[in-house]
Amino acid sequence: MATNLAILAALLLGPGQADQLTLTNVRTTYGLLGPTRPENKILPGDNVVLSFDIEGAKADAAGKVLYSIGMEVVDGKGKALYKQAPRDLEATVPGGGKSLPAAANVRVSLDQEPGDYTLKVKVTDRASGATGEVARSYEILPRGFGIVRLTTTSDQAGQTAVGSVQRGKSIWINFSAVGFGRKKSTGQPQLAAEMRVRDEKGRQILPRPSTGEVKTDVPEKLAAVPLQFELELNRYGTFTVDLKVTDKIATKTATLSFPVTVARPN
Repeated sequence: MATNLAILAALLLGPGQADQLTLTNVRTTYGLLGPTRPENKILPGDNVVLSFDIEGAKADAAGKVLYSIGMEVVDGKGKALYKQAPRDLEATVPGGGKSLPAAANVRVSLDQEPGDYTLKVKVTDRASGATGEVARSYEILPRGFGIVRLTTTSDQAGQTAVGSVQRGKSIWINFSAVGFGRKKSTGQPQLAAEMRVRDEKGRQILPRPSTGEVKTDVPEKLAAVPLQFELELNRYGTFTVDLKVTDKIATKTATLSFPVTVARPN
């Protein structure tokens, strides 16, 4: 199982609670800053992103926080499969902050054995020595056709994660299809992707669904085909994005739905 650790620094508690380090708002998300997953069932080829907030760390007079994060992945029998040694990090934050959002990211390989796994994360405040730990269990499903690696970003390159959306400003919905078939004659897949968007009353808000197709120029060894839709919403509220990918060769369909919020300015 390939792994890496992604830390997203933001606002942090000021001095005064050095003896307690609490990890709160723990949830599994679709990418950094993404919506919460409804369940911890993971398809091979997907990412496990465990998101949480660090509360109670101590900042110095300049607002700098020194901390470290390490993690471990164990299987259903408690056997350690991977260990990330504590990684020293620091963040300089403006005054008045109250928590530090962070996330541990595990990339699940396409050949990962199905079964139960647990991700354990430990955070240490290097100034006070206070620590906090969190663990979350996951079920890795058998390999199959599906939508994986969903992220929402402010850029087409897919590098800058976003949580809420600004009215009238585009975001990009990035995802991949895995477990698809290929034509025997050409070795190419034939994937049809579709995106629809519903409002809080379930009404479709796009004049027509966004669509796309992939059927050429896919390298022979590429096991995850990246897909992307641009989305611009022109009113405030919470919406539901419905993704559908159809494998026209294997006649299989995969769907994934998630919320997107267009927040009103403060």
